[in-house]
Amino acid sequence: MDTRESKTREEVKQHMLDERLPEDMDNPQPDAEQPESQRPPSKAHNILPTVPIIIGLLLLAGIAYFLFGL
Repeated sequence: MDTRESKTREEVKQHMLDERLPEDMDNPQPDAEQPESQRPPSKAHNILPTVPIIIGLLLLAGIAYFLFGL
């Protein structure tokens, strides 16, 4: 971790040059430092929304059984 208060002239110049370069929109591939973004998404995003629906249906069935004795 860099704990220096200020940067040298070369560091400031390099930072300014890095900031001026536009983002490469033609090749929006994830960086090599981000291996998690290169993996395909897991199936959890498909399963997760069904869990509250199933819980809600079970609660409705329990309430209907309690109130109406079905």
